[in-house]
Amino acid sequence: MSGHNLYTNDFLDLKRLSADPQADAFIRHVFADELKKKQLQEWMAGKSGPEHLDSLKGVFPDFEIVNKAGNLPFWAEPRLMKKGAAFYARHSTTIMSLLGLLSLPYCYTAANGAMVLYLSELIRKQTTKRLYDTAVFVWEVMGPDAFGKNGNAYEEILKVRIMHAAVRYYTLANGHWDQSWGVPINQEDMAGTNLSFSLIVIRGLRLLGFNVSQDDQAAFMHIWAVVGYLTGLDKDLIPESSRMAQQLDNSIKKRQFKTSTQGRELTSSLTAHIMSVNKSKATAEDILGLMRYLLGQEIADMLAINAPDLPRYKLTLIKTMNLLKSFKPEGDSKKVYHAAYATFKAQNPELVKRN
Repeated sequence: MSGHNLYTNDFLDLKRLSADPQADAFIRHVFADELKKKQLQEWMAGKSGPEHLDSLKGVFPDFEIVNKAGNLPFWAEPRLMKKGAAFYARHSTTIMSLLGLLSLPYCYTAANGAMVLYLSELIRKQTTKRLYDTAVFVWEVMGPDAFGKNGNAYEEILKVRIMHAAVRYYTLANGHWDQSWGVPINQEDMAGTNLSFSLIVIRGLRLLGFNVSQDDQAAFMHIWAVVGYLTGLDKDLIPESSRMAQQLDNSIKKRQFKTSTQGRELTSSLTAHIMSVNKSKATAEDILGLMRYLLGQEIADMLAINAPDLPRYKLTLIKTMNLLKSFKPEGDSKKVYHAAYATFKAQNPELVKRN
């Protein structure tokens, strides 16, 4: 690829007006029929009714988003996906911390996109549950056998895709949406979110001192590319290389990142949650200082994350310890993953509702 940036303002302006037509048509069809709506809600909640993806196909045989939900895109490379999952397993605990300290607040800086979260009140009023649901989604799609016949990735991804369409439906119906913000959960915002869980996580790991090879970065980015595509992201918003991912991130940042009351309120809810579940010896100042370091001063100021800089000796200690961890033998990634996931669920017993 040349140095030419494909992600122009004209291109991304169009993407703000585009969402997920297949999923939106599906939701309109389902919501017009109370029985079908009830069946879908039961499946989404894991209750009685259609319990698995195959049984859902029996209820909605005419919809491509359901019937093709269990198919990888033709360009997916299972070898790379396996390598990306193994990378996640090695760094899962740190990656889960980075979602709260870096990825989510990074998204909140995109003021227009953050309006969906703000208006739906899902994050502000059910912070713990919504963050837990996001964490479980990441665990499920990053598992060593997530896309195998016994894995949950396809099902979890379809649930997110349907949930996005439902949020769009209700957001537009309530009359509070300003069309100048673009379509709710539009393609540009979906692309930015996918980058925050992939490229931005890699950036965070390096900032914390981990040694991340280009091969590991490519593998981790690839598995998130597959996840993005299956959640309805357009192929031309899935970067083909890390350099293109960086270009897309920079373009979205220039266009969308700004100070907003909504972004600051979402960040405040997030940091309050982080403090409430903090079981480490780190103080609130240390945690907020680490967030400022990871996000950078400009973005941290936009989000009103006010704290002194993390002391240099503490940052040096963190980075040194993580660099040493990078060179430890990898071990059995399946065992590492399952042990770490079990620990995560043990720490959230009141929220564990999956079988």
